[in-house]
Amino acid sequence: MALRYFEDLAVGERVEVGPVSLTESAIISFAEQYDPQPFHTDLDAAADGPFSGLVASGWHTCAATFRPIVDAVFSELAFAGGWGIDELRWLTPVRPGDELLVSVELVAKRPRDEGRGDVDYDVVVRNQREDVVVTYRDHVIVERRAAD
Repeated sequence: MALRYFEDLAVGERVEVGPVSLTESAIISFAEQYDPQPFHTDLDAAADGPFSGLVASGWHTCAATFRPIVDAVFSELAFAGGWGIDELRWLTPVRPGDELLVSVELVAKRPRDEGRGDVDYDVVVRNQREDVVVTYRDHVIVERRAAD
């Protein structure tokens, strides 16, 4: 498949990806390494914790759902990197076995310089009950077509 350049992209484009599921063991393993809070790592402590059970780290949810975004969206672009994420929100806890679906919508684009453009994507992650679990705006850089 041919790469898509800045000029090929249109505001309003939307891609749905997933599902992504986080197992109990994956949640604990990630948290033990990166976010060792008891409601992510210890079943007994989590049962008495603020979420009444084990929940995934928000960072784990973002990392696990980013792979399908790369595969379905960024891998098709003349991608030149990311320059930030804004408005990251963890809205609903993700529990073991939740099935996560990801919506990625192109919401803005602007030329950056002669060779590149900035593209903004709104990302919304929902669980199988349609609860929104994560939202953020992803800012990426996409190459422009070379002038002939």
